[in-house]
Amino acid sequence: MNALVEQPFTQTETSVLRFITAGSVDDGKSTLIGRLLFDSKGVFADQLDAIARSKYKRTEANELDLSLLTDGLEAEREQGITIDVAYRYFATPLRKFIVADAPGHEQYTRNMVTGASTAQAAIILIDATRVNDGELLVQTKRHSALAALLGIKHIVVAVNKMDLTGWDQAVFERIRDSYGALAAQLGIAKFHILPVSALKGDNVVKASAFTPWYEGPPLLTLLEQLPLEAPVADSATRLYVQWVIRHGGSSINDFRGYAGQVSSGQLSVATQVKVLPSGATAHIARLYRGGEPVEHAVAGDSVVVELDQDIDVSRGDVFVTGQHPVHVDKTFDAELCWLDQQPLSQARTYWLKLGTRLTQVKLKAVHSRRDIHTLGEAQVEQQALQMNDIGKVTLTARDALVLDRYRDLPGTGAFILIDAATHQTAAAGMIQ
Repeated sequence: MNALVEQPFTQTETSVLRFITAGSVDDGKSTLIGRLLFDSKGVFADQLDAIARSKYKRTEANELDLSLLTDGLEAEREQGITIDVAYRYFATPLRKFIVADAPGHEQYTRNMVTGASTAQAAIILIDATRVNDGELLVQTKRHSALAALLGIKHIVVAVNKMDLTGWDQAVFERIRDSYGALAAQLGIAKFHILPVSALKGDNVVKASAFTPWYEGPPLLTLLEQLPLEAPVADSATRLYVQWVIRHGGSSINDFRGYAGQVSSGQLSVATQVKVLPSGATAHIARLYRGGEPVEHAVAGDSVVVELDQDIDVSRGDVFVTGQHPVHVDKTFDAELCWLDQQPLSQARTYWLKLGTRLTQVKLKAVHSRRDIHTLGEAQVEQQALQMNDIGKVTLTARDALVLDRYRDLPGTGAFILIDAATHQTAAAGMIQ
């Protein structure tokens, strides 16, 4: 067994796992999700009847085309490809799942970034019949690089269409070794890999009789067992103010609260908070969650904070606590996944949305672009990034920003850029 392969952990509590399927065109992503939904009894009878009668069905005789369960757009069914991210929900007695089916075509890489941004696990599909001499497809490399860049905790490699290779163990092992080399280049420390047939259902929900040489669990069992991290209470506390609430007008009934979601760490009544970027401090007088007073709030809680004194707080300001160092600046380095058809340009102005903060930024410099073929950093000759490029840049903002490194605090270290002229989302960024 490859040394990089992560062994599954036992997970008994009911929880929710968000995962995304990614890979190249025709690797079978939509069929795999359809198989998971069908075999886990997550499909209604009328849905099955609809896909059975579909004019875009690509299977033989009365066999169901399970890819139609996720390819819902007319253009997707007509062309037989996934264009937009499709979200589906299903559950087993052990866990609930939110699954995003990402497009495989390079043109829609930006849609994959959208789906992966909130995923805890990624299933990278590889068509076993298309890997020649162990050379992985470019989109497999690109999606794996994005998954690593976005910090997805669990990487699951599903080697699909193994039935078309006669369940050849040697084919599987060559792909396993090739992906192990790719993972090492990308800094992916651990991954799971398993042979499957999404069309036939082998090793998807139930173990396959064709793979006695594979000792791991089927895909669904693996997904049920992936360990999920609980919020770390003692990590750096961040709360972006989303809304300033003001009630009353007299000295007796006047109330001013600040609504937002705790991105990381925890908040407690009587704790001193610092408001950034101004640097003003105050103590928490009261905390409300769901309209009810509470003593504590942790990451993921949406709360209203009432302070013990009136200070200037606006939407986009950040509450921080503790002794963790906080960097505030207008100029910063970031890694961008460029999503727009218009290239990144120093001549254009972009809106940056970081948490609830919205401000204008300009490009200061492009330092390098990630070469998906070699997985190295290529120097750029022009100060631009093209659509689907991944590169390191320096940006300068109009206003001072609270800057957390993405690898330390993903919830507050990620941002998007919006083209000020077209209002198109231009890039997903990670503060470096």
